[in-house]
Amino acid sequence: MKKVIFLSMPAILFLVNTGNTQPFDKLNQLKDHAVQVYYSSGFESRASSITKRVDKAMAYYRQLLDFKPAVTLLVLSQADWSTYTNFPVYGMPHYNNDKTLIVAAEDNAFWKSFLPPLNQLTPEIRKQVETVYRRPDGSLSMEAFFDLLALHELGHAFHFQGKLNMQRKWMGELFVNILLHTYIAENEPASLPALTLFPQMVISNGTKEFTYTSLEDVEERYDEIGKQHAKNYGWYQSRWHAAAGTIYDAAGKSVCRKLWNAFNEKKERMTDEQLVIFLEKAADKSVADLVKNWDRDTKK
Repeated sequence: MKKVIFLSMPAILFLVNTGNTQPFDKLNQLKDHAVQVYYSSGFESRASSITKRVDKAMAYYRQLLDFKPAVTLLVLSQADWSTYTNFPVYGMPHYNNDKTLIVAAEDNAFWKSFLPPLNQLTPEIRKQVETVYRRPDGSLSMEAFFDLLALHELGHAFHFQGKLNMQRKWMGELFVNILLHTYIAENEPASLPALTLFPQMVISNGTKEFTYTSLEDVEERYDEIGKQHAKNYGWYQSRWHAAAGTIYDAAGKSVCRKLWNAFNEKKERMTDEQLVIFLEKAADKSVADLVKNWDRDTKK
């Protein structure tokens, strides 16, 4: 199977873009939702669909964590994108600050670029891709995957505004992926294939083309890897997505609150050894095992 090109996933760096902050008076507003919502003209149906899912996830995360962040959601057309963000790639969800989450209103070339040539996939994988990532009009796109990543970003708002010390940058990413996987598994199980298929394809390609593969690498070179080695960073995120599913299967939804409480209470920085012991005692063995077995489980 041809190696799948995985670019930098949306705001997986918790990208915060401080430029192009504009008032929202040129956008339309959806009222009476858990988050403030503004959208581009002509995309009310799309904005409503995205907002309903964000509302449900917000309510679920709040129930799990007993915390509510302030979030403003912008659902933007390609024409409006550059007015409200300097982020160059249309389709990549990101924060304009720690409260304003920006997502795309329409299908785009960026989402489509993640799909490998179908004739170079195995028959089994091709069938899954054609089923999972098919749009209502019959075309294929990663829209279903990227829509779910808005809930990944929503999770970041919780731990950033809650001022948790996540101990490691990668732990912040793993935590929001656990939240995302838990929400989907508990509330939208039919969407699990859209969430898990693409990361599985990325991981199956191995790491021969990547310079960095350890947790220490990504911790020490987080910004460098995210900005200069996008495919390499995408592999890390795929590993964290897959790990989130493993952790949920082993520990259930309660692990979300255990992690929240643990990092909310533990303010001082821990050594790697202390962190493993802490995770096993305060959260679940499956979380500690991710750290202990990371290098062993890395496919070359």
